This record gives sequence, structure tokens and C-alpha cells, in this order.
Amino acid sequence: MGKKTKVIVNPAAGAGKTVKKWPHIKQELETLGLDFDFEVTQAPGHGIDLARSAVDNGYEVVVSVGGDGTLNEIVNGLYSGGGLEHVAVAIINTGTGADYIRTLGIPRQYRQACQRVASPQGKKVVDLGIAEYINKGKPTKRLFVNFAGLGFDAEIVRATTEKFKALGDMPSYLMGLLTTLFTYENRDVTLVIDGQFGSRKVCTVLLNNGKYAGGGMLPAPSADPGDGFFDVLVIDDMTKPDLLISLPRIYRGTHLTHPKVTLTRARAVEVRPSVGMAVQADGELLGEAPARFTIMPAALTVLV
Repeated sequence: MGKKTKVIVNPAAGAGKTVKKWPHIKQELETLGLDFDFEVTQAPGHGIDLARSAVDNGYEVVVSVGGDGTLNEIVNGLYSGGGLEHVAVAIINTGTGADYIRTLGIPRQYRQACQRVASPQGKKVVDLGIAEYINKGKPTKRLFVNFAGLGFDAEIVRATTEKFKALGDMPSYLMGLLTTLFTYENRDVTLVIDGQFGSRKVCTVLLNNGKYAGGGMLPAPSADPGDGFFDVLVIDDMTKPDLLISLPRIYRGTHLTHPKVTLTRARAVEVRPSVGMAVQADGELLGEAPARFTIMPAALTVLV
């Protein structure tokens, strides 16, 4: 490949399994003849600093070894370091969910993913999302790669992160989902989609760049991460039993015919809730609404 390459490894990704996988991945990349340096993240947020410093040090490719949260940190670091335009990203997914790589067609098995890093088949230029929200009382901004969500969806992330992460991919998500199902109340919100105001009671609002979310759900079956739009999925005031019955449809992508489900394409979405409403992006809890989401078209180059 010949490009100056930095590999950023999150050992905690995949419920801590990445720390065991990394020596094999490193050996595989060396066997394939890739010339690279690597650094290991020490704490949440460290990936942002490492990616920013990779920009400062003239790296042309940054490889994410971890989950969607690791990739999210790297992209935020590239952005804050002014490197999005001239640094490409490659992905070896070792996280609990493999949602984003499914949309891009990057292999889930690390050996095949390593081959794509060493000799990519091509590159995709994809959009990024910008989330503006409240964190500890202060307006905060964060980029996201795959999807962001508010309400029921973000509360599942809270429960999964705080209580069940160690269980791994699907079990942690399902446990988080069931816990949230018992406690969550739908919210009255003002929703502004590309300047169109509307008031409604919602269960969840999802802003999708990719097709997949939540460890294999298919909330936006026709989403294209490079089309300059979010696929905005709104689940209105659905009852708990109906939600439980409808969930398998979201895994199959057949939920869009449900009368309480709407999907619109938009470049900017604002959510103003009557009471507190959690916000997540790429499976990480960010803060609370009111929140605004805007698309950053053709912002990131991904080697595939």
C-alpha cells in the first residue's frame, strides 16, 4: 500500500475480547506485508487524541481495530485535527456489534478484514452525521458514523452500557432492551425535519447513515451512507406489547409497513422533548435532548 499507516487498537472493544485478538491481527498484518505503527487506547476518549495526533504526524491511513465506538472516536479525532479530507480510514471490526461494516461490505472475520486493509478493493466516500446535544448542562457537538438515536433506543444503550456490556453482542442488547421496555415512557416532542415542524408523541427517533444498528437490526433497509441524507425512522406512540411483537420485524427490515412507523429522508433534524430524553450515537450514550442532527455529505473516505 505504501501509505503511512497508523493502527489504533481499543483493547476493551467486544466486551474485552480485542485484547486477545490483537496479537493475531498484528501478526496477520505483518505477514501481509503492511508497514504500520500502532497505538493502544488507554481509556474512553483516548482514540480521539490518538487520531488527532496521527493527523499531526502525517499519517495517510488510520486503521480502527475495535467496534463502532472506536471508529466513532477516530473519526472525531480526524475531524478535530483537520484531517478528514486527506486521511482515509480502514476498519478491522472486533466490537460487539458489527453494524457499520455490514453496510459497507467489509468482512467481519479479522483475517479477511486484514487483507482488505493491506490491499483494499476500493474506497467509499461516505457521509457523517453531526449531533448537537446537551451534556452536563452544556451544549456539546459530536460526529457520528453509522446512526444516532433518541428515546427508547438511547435508553437501551444506557442500560446495555451500565449493566450488561460484559455479556457480549446480542445478549447484552436484548437484556438492555427488556429492562428498558419495563421502565420507558414515550415522550411528547417537537420534531423539526428539514424545517417542517410537527408535534407528536414518540417512542424513538433514529437517524441512520447505514442500514444496520443495535447488533444486526435493520432499521433503514435502503439507507445509503453516501447519498447526502439521513434515513430518519420515527416510531410513534406504540404500546409496550405492540413494540415487543414488532421488534422481530425490525431485525428483518419489515417494520416499515407498521402504521406507527415512518421513514423520511432528511438533511437536518431537530428534536425538542417536553421532558428529558437521552441521546446516543454509534452505540455510545452522549447526553440529552434538545438535540439537532445535520448531515456532513461526502466527509470520510473508507478503504473497503
